Amino acid sequence: MDLHNIVERYLAVWNETDPTARRKLIDDVWATDGTYTDPLTATRGRDEFDAALAAVQSQFPGLTFRLGSPVDAHHNVARFTWELAPEGADEALVIGFDVLTATEDGRIATVVGFLDKVPSA
Repeated sequence: MDLHNIVERYLAVWNETDPTARRKLIDDVWATDGTYTDPLTATRGRDEFDAALAAVQSQFPGLTFRLGSPVDAHHNVARFTWELAPEGADEALVIGFDVLTATEDGRIATVVGFLDKVPSA
């Protein structure tokens, strides 16, 4: 199982702003009952995850998610840092840390996220 590739596909889902294309990516990479949990939201299933992505994209228009660290992985678990920044910017507006687990068929079963840097209110 190539967890680095799964993480790259996961970040691509976050960056896809076309709703139809985003949903296709979600269906390809996300387990039917996959869960996503961070300090601001918790989702179960593809529909809830898709709605959460749309909300984040509307809150941070024009920003891009990128890998902020190498993917550290073993078995079916990966951990990595991500950054949210304007395209080409050196400094990220938001930085987080996610732990992802994958199913045997290479889909995302769970993501637990932590926010390390967030903009001040």
